[in-house]
Amino acid sequence: METEYRMKLREKKRIIIKVGSSTLTHEETGDLNLSKIERLVRVISDLKGEGKEVILVSSGAIAAGRQALGHRKRPESLAQKQAFAAVGQARLMMVYQRIFSEYNQTAAQVLLTKHTMINDSSRYNAQNTFEELLKLGAVPVVNENDTVSTSEIPFVDTFGDNDRLSAVVASLVGADLLILLSDIDGLYSDDPRMNPDARFIPLVKEIDSKLLAMGKSTSGSDVGTGGMSAKLGAARIATDSGADMIIANGQDVSVIQQIMDGQEKGTLFLAHQNLDFDLMDYLRSVY
Repeated sequence: METEYRMKLREKKRIIIKVGSSTLTHEETGDLNLSKIERLVRVISDLKGEGKEVILVSSGAIAAGRQALGHRKRPESLAQKQAFAAVGQARLMMVYQRIFSEYNQTAAQVLLTKHTMINDSSRYNAQNTFEELLKLGAVPVVNENDTVSTSEIPFVDTFGDNDRLSAVVASLVGADLLILLSDIDGLYSDDPRMNPDARFIPLVKEIDSKLLAMGKSTSGSDVGTGGMSAKLGAARIATDSGADMIIANGQDVSVIQQIMDGQEKGTLFLAHQNLDFDLMDYLRSVY
């Protein structure tokens, strides 16, 4: 039965791919891993060549700013985080545009905040922008606008992590599939780094309270922010909106193509479109 669900992924046309900072940076230094970014761009370009529409939700702006400014530690204050982001957002986008152009693709930067999504006018404009970019054949590269978000004040201006942001984008554009690349193979019954008996869960048909209790709010990475609880929250948004979602290990970005070929990689959360789910009501309730 799982194989049948996996094979259906080949038919997905509009795909959101989220990559975390730990996927895009060197573990030893936190600097951007340019060879891995190049491989990611190549995979996305191949998907575009197959007729897919791809939106990339990319972390890494703060890490890029840290690298540019020679600062090895995570930001110690909100102002420092926003300063790194101001440098890093431009630097990261420059890297993406340069590498995408080598594969005859055009990358377009889209910076979002929570306010963009809960304001009817700006949300409508954002949706139209995505649609037009995809129609023009561009690859939207999305990130939260960390230079103005105030993440130290819970739920004021920030999505909290790019896992949730990617699910919100998936819902906004009516995506068929959301792929979250992380530093873990998928969903486990417990943290496999702490519990060797943790059981891997390859398929989730429904997200219930028992499953949510498995989520952990911590992350093993020095550069990432989203733990398993954030990914399960993203899964609820995506699947309720009618998109399948996969959590997979982004150490080798070729896993994206393996997923699209129907191979059993990561944890697959099946879409179960909830007609009562309203993205704006949800966002207003949590923000």
